[in-house]
Amino acid sequence: MAPNRNTDVVKLAVEMQDKMPYLGEFSLHQTLSAFIDLCTHWKSDNPEHYALQYTEPHPHYVSEKNRLNIKDGTVLRLIPSAARTAEDILNKLKKGTPDEKKEGVERLAKMSTDMSFAHEFIAKNGIQLLVGSVEAGRVDPPLLPNMLFAFLELMDHGIMPWDDVQPPFIQKVLSFINSQTVMDKRVLQTSLSILENIVLNSHNLFILVEKEITLPHLLHHISTNKSVDIQQSVLALINALFQKSEDQKRKYWSSTLSAKQYRSILINNILISYQNGDIKVEMAHQLYVLQQLLLNQYQERLNTSMDPNDQDATDKIKELRRIAFEADGEVSKDITTRRLEYKKEYKKLGFKNDINPAVDFMETPPGMLALDNMIFFARNHSDQYAKLVLENCYRADSHECPLGRASIELTKLLTEILKIGETPLEQGQTFHPMFFTHDHAFEELFSICIVLLNKTWKEMKATTEDFSKVISVVRDQIVRTMQDLPSTLDKFRSSINNLTYMEIAEIWNKERINNEEQEMQAPPIKDFLIFMNPIIRHIQIFKTTILTEGTRFKKGRAAREKFWYCRLAPNHKVFHYNDWTNNETAPSVDELPNKVSVVDIKSVVTGKDCPHVMKKEGKKVTAALAFSLILESNIDQTNSLDFVAPDETVFSYWIDGINSLLRQRMTSEYANKDLDLLLNMEIKLRLLDTEGVTIPQQEPIIPPPPPNYNFCYLIP
Repeated sequence: MAPNRNTDVVKLAVEMQDKMPYLGEFSLHQTLSAFIDLCTHWKSDNPEHYALQYTEPHPHYVSEKNRLNIKDGTVLRLIPSAARTAEDILNKLKKGTPDEKKEGVERLAKMSTDMSFAHEFIAKNGIQLLVGSVEAGRVDPPLLPNMLFAFLELMDHGIMPWDDVQPPFIQKVLSFINSQTVMDKRVLQTSLSILENIVLNSHNLFILVEKEITLPHLLHHISTNKSVDIQQSVLALINALFQKSEDQKRKYWSSTLSAKQYRSILINNILISYQNGDIKVEMAHQLYVLQQLLLNQYQERLNTSMDPNDQDATDKIKELRRIAFEADGEVSKDITTRRLEYKKEYKKLGFKNDINPAVDFMETPPGMLALDNMIFFARNHSDQYAKLVLENCYRADSHECPLGRASIELTKLLTEILKIGETPLEQGQTFHPMFFTHDHAFEELFSICIVLLNKTWKEMKATTEDFSKVISVVRDQIVRTMQDLPSTLDKFRSSINNLTYMEIAEIWNKERINNEEQEMQAPPIKDFLIFMNPIIRHIQIFKTTILTEGTRFKKGRAAREKFWYCRLAPNHKVFHYNDWTNNETAPSVDELPNKVSVVDIKSVVTGKDCPHVMKKEGKKVTAALAFSLILESNIDQTNSLDFVAPDETVFSYWIDGINSLLRQRMTSEYANKDLDLLLNMEIKLRLLDTEGVTIPQQEPIIPPPPPNYNFCYLIP
């Protein structure tokens, strides 16, 4: 037996340039400095000038924080330490020849991602050297991309705060973006990323960036550069500026980005890649963030309650009534006459408060956003709006679809589905291209969905009591259609109109059946079924009840058929049988003199195993419906009682009933169906209190017992 190996000791290989690799062991409790002493293996001087480096998944120094990542088979490399490397690079940047500076910048760009190197380089004022060189314009153009990249990577480690960056450097970076000349793509991309980090991490410097940069100029970079990385960096900077801006400035960002001339830039240069199925994860995330920021601009109206003194809002409500009920050019009646009709007309518009509809918009959410949606629909789709109102005017009161109430609930529903007001998720990637295809995408979406709601109302033949049911169906229609990510609002309209109430009902039914099947396979449910033997007993009682009522069986298939009757005694101990030709009534037990005791039944056989089927002579018998009771002793000079059931149902009932009397398992398909039906009903009844709770596939881990059971409560 092999001796137990110390798990704190790992076997690894260490490489060194132009040297044979070292194979040996390393104790995880040993200090790194002690292990670096293996330099003596290669007879290298000054071991303190060296350090170990991982070779996978990417080169980085071994430190005290990550040393536990060393496992058996790890390959390390012995290279100059981070401090020595940082000093060497700084010397080349300060005093080196042009070729040495180029080499130093390239090494700096590679090493800047390493945390250990970053600490040493920043401690030696390396960032100040980079910033000074860029500010003064002393950097050769070929070196500038790597120098800016190194600066960005060094700052990303969080060792030096972004607030320490000085305005002159930011102005220089801004000049790379605002330059009218063609800029190196790497310089442009890195400059955009630097400004994004400044905006997100420094409030004071954000103000400077916001003043010096314009949205049209940023979007210009998207249209003139086909580089996906640059387009992605532009979107990231726009999103950062959008998030950090004040409310008034956000409205400017929102209105500008929603304008057709700027939306077309996104559609023609970025969203076209989505349509071709070629969009990167990070780009999808930036589009998702931008979409969420644009939608969040509706949050203010969503949480604004109706002010009775708001004349503009009052005029909008009056306009809703006028568009619906006053034809163009109609001469208005006198005010007194019209006021008598206002209440009736507001009621037809579906407002809860038909005397003062403004009260309906006081609840938040959706507040004034619902009124904004209604007036947009009425103004921009006046024909459809008037049609909806007219349809409801000719319906019975109980079948009217209340347009006002429906609009308020639909607005609230859309804000919930689109998560308006919520902060964009860090890992969110799902965006809807259709929101970038219209100046007022949310309002247009509402207009499509309110027509759909009325259509669904008619399909369901709903009444006012079914209002919540209709809303739940409409929610599912919207969610399912949006999951397909239609590219335009027209495609959304076409898809959602094809998803009828009948299809939704069918989908729900299929999902319910699938969920029930999955729940039935869950281990807790299977364990629960073991304790359901009483249900099996109920089925057995039902089957034996059929036997006690008895059945008339055929004796043969001759022209003049004869019949006999068999039934089980009420005490379930004896079968009584005899010839019986009366088809109108069933005989009593006393009218059936022949008897077979249940205790004398040895077994029951079916089909071709039955004695009367096996006989060569005699009349032909249907084997599929034949069964026989095999007896322990001869009765009337026979050792079996033979049956031919009139149909499959009687056959199954008798076989199951006899098996239950003999304390054997019921085997028929009917018994299994009955068992499944009763078990499902029992489980559903017991799981009513767990509705909406996912049943785990594995039972929860039982926590360990407490250290002691000295529980007490101190009364103050």
